[in-house]
Amino acid sequence: MPEPQEPLGCDLLVFDLDGTLVDSETDLANAVNASLVSLGRPPLPQRQIVSFIGEGAAVLVSRALEATGGNTPDVAQRALDHFILQYRQHLLDTTCAYPGVVEALQSICAVAPALPMAVLTNKPVNPSHSICDGLGLSPFFFANYGGNSFPTKKPNPAGLLTLVAEAASLRKRPVALARTVMVGDSHVDVETARAAGVLSLGCLYGLSPASLLASRPDGLAHTPADWLPQLYRLLTPSPLAQARGALLPR
Repeated sequence: MPEPQEPLGCDLLVFDLDGTLVDSETDLANAVNASLVSLGRPPLPQRQIVSFIGEGAAVLVSRALEATGGNTPDVAQRALDHFILQYRQHLLDTTCAYPGVVEALQSICAVAPALPMAVLTNKPVNPSHSICDGLGLSPFFFANYGGNSFPTKKPNPAGLLTLVAEAASLRKRPVALARTVMVGDSHVDVETARAAGVLSLGCLYGLSPASLLASRPDGLAHTPADWLPQLYRLLTPSPLAQARGALLPR
């Protein structure tokens, strides 16, 4: 007999991109190292570059420069320009959706077909669109905003609150902050959720598991398959929902 389905109880679901929906660390690291080499700097280990990801391209490049001999505004701009050019040409060389992402998004759509879902990343908006288009993820989302879509980046809540307002217009009814969830892999996403007054679901398989755990998100996912059970646990505190969400501790 099929398992009974309860309403999900979610008004808006917002996803980070890198480390949450897609594994992009190799392409990002390669573009950073190409930028460093163009300046006569030594390349850095990929894992070190990964630790710099999460607060936008300018911060990523700046941290790589600091790790290889220092930084000045002129050098930073040259390095950033080279990084952006290199990354735009190679952003889908190895980048792919994490295993289970598409299936998890389909499962959420099956349970809540009218649920608005969106992407909010600190990556520049054009590469974010290119990646989601190239990997077939764009049809799941009504909006895809990047780090240059607003005057401020995450963890400032402006982008997330804009999505709340847009989802309310799309739904033609209010979006409750208590039923809005930010899904991400780092402390930046958790801090964004807190600043906006919404729930956070952390992805432990992503780029920053240590900083994620230290920020204490409202829920944790070991894989994308855990998204839906955790959403039930966070949003519908009934016995059936609690049973569905019992896979992971809070």
